[in-house]
Amino acid sequence: MQNTGYDAPPVSPARPSATLVVVRDAPGGPEALMLRRAERGDRASGAWVFPGGLLEDRDSEWHGLCAGIDDSAASGQLGVQSRGLDYHVAAIRECFEEAGLLLAYDARGEMVSTAGELGAALQAWRMPVHRGERTLGELCRTFGLRLAADRLAYHTRWVTPGVRPKRWDARFFFVQAPPAQISAHDGVEIVEHLWLRPGEALARGDAMKMLTPTRTTLETMSRFGSVAELFDHLHAPRRVALKVPRVGTGRHGMQPLGPADAPWAEIGMLDPMGHGTSSYEIVPGRAVRLSLRIIRVTAPNPSVMTGPGTNSYLVGATDGSAWAVIDPGPDDETHVDRLLACAPGPIRWILATHTHIDHSPGAARLKSKTGAQVLGQLARHPANQDQGFAPDRELQGGERLEIGSETTLRAIHTPGHASNHLCFLLEQEKTLFTGDHLMQGSTVVINPPDGDMGAYLRSLRELMEMDLHWLTPGHGFVMDSPRERIAALIEHRLKREAKVEEAVRTLGPAEAAALVPRAYDDTPAHLHGWALRSLTAHLHKLRDDGRVRAVEGRWSIA
Repeated sequence: MQNTGYDAPPVSPARPSATLVVVRDAPGGPEALMLRRAERGDRASGAWVFPGGLLEDRDSEWHGLCAGIDDSAASGQLGVQSRGLDYHVAAIRECFEEAGLLLAYDARGEMVSTAGELGAALQAWRMPVHRGERTLGELCRTFGLRLAADRLAYHTRWVTPGVRPKRWDARFFFVQAPPAQISAHDGVEIVEHLWLRPGEALARGDAMKMLTPTRTTLETMSRFGSVAELFDHLHAPRRVALKVPRVGTGRHGMQPLGPADAPWAEIGMLDPMGHGTSSYEIVPGRAVRLSLRIIRVTAPNPSVMTGPGTNSYLVGATDGSAWAVIDPGPDDETHVDRLLACAPGPIRWILATHTHIDHSPGAARLKSKTGAQVLGQLARHPANQDQGFAPDRELQGGERLEIGSETTLRAIHTPGHASNHLCFLLEQEKTLFTGDHLMQGSTVVINPPDGDMGAYLRSLRELMEMDLHWLTPGHGFVMDSPRERIAALIEHRLKREAKVEEAVRTLGPAEAAALVPRAYDDTPAHLHGWALRSLTAHLHKLRDDGRVRAVEGRWSIA
């Protein structure tokens, strides 16, 4: 599953560098020191970053001035043979130069203060060190200081993709802000600084330009309620993975992407060498070859509920002699004609994951043009369904469809979002076409009576036991790590169930609509109408479990 047929561009070497995330406790959670770079005409111009920069040859000369950790221990932490302590020294040096914070101990072993006469003397060294006229080692020897290298907690490693002309191999560390110092940007490389909680910084969106490693680091930091919790995580035994931002192309040109970005898995699958040949956008009508057997074409029906549109998948024999369409989408002639144009061979089967109006109505039009057999299930409750869906045969869970000698689809009955919902497993690639059972970036609406929360969770747990490599959803990009994603979805649903039960306990007896603002307090108010449907499904499950009851439409604890 990769693009071939072109010569890879030359890759420039990645230069070693260190980044230091300075954090402190604040009301509402820990906050980080953010610096805005000056405009210099490169990708990082104007970007908000953490203090950091390149290692220098002389950084290794100051190992003897580092407190609490030697080069052997530092190298072991970073997984290098030697000079691991250079990264600590560089991080401390860059933080002093760019932010005015000096991570060093005085003769008494206490963190140095930059207040008073000593502080003024130390700050007088800042620009000379910055310009290379003096060294960090000279500063320490002059004032009898030792670098607080033992305060740095190693977090992760990022390497710039090979497609970039300038590349860095950056080690990221966290450190708690020295209590008796005040940050100040240098006014040269850094033109502004702010202390921000991760959520505040991320909420600013495009107004606060950030590169992928910065944004991903903030997303990680946002999981912790205090600096102590964060450092407990950093000091716990864990594997520090190498992270390389992936690069995609689209309307805004070539862009880096991190693990939290929706196209991450798909671009890694299609462009594993990072040449920037895959798109970070889903464009209706564009055919995307996902593998030898799979082509995705997205319908032109984007909305708040369908995302970029409904994905139709062409699944074919390896020799191209026969094809099936999974979810022909809405009754849209342009989309149906596009499916016909993109199919490398005859379409013989039309499969519907379920009969909601964005997934199956195109089946009748596509059948009229191909004579293909329509397969799927009828819903138990016809309301809000495709009333015109007429399968030639109703598929049962476990049935296999041979598209070719090396292409087999297996139907898996996954009720929950809809009573007739089917997922389809492409056995040779361990790829699951999930319809709306698993969506990217959001949870699906469970709308009783056809939607059933208990059945939905049972279906998810059954999928957890399967050997899967990829999830191809009805809306969005290909997703990786199926087991982890399904486990996280189950956990999310159970947490929501607990909030619903707590709302009933606090507000009941109450009608379902009165419970929504409390149980879905993290959901925008304009979506509360949709949330009411899933909340009702949670209430029905809790009722079936004997935990709540309803009397004349008012819910209370059983």
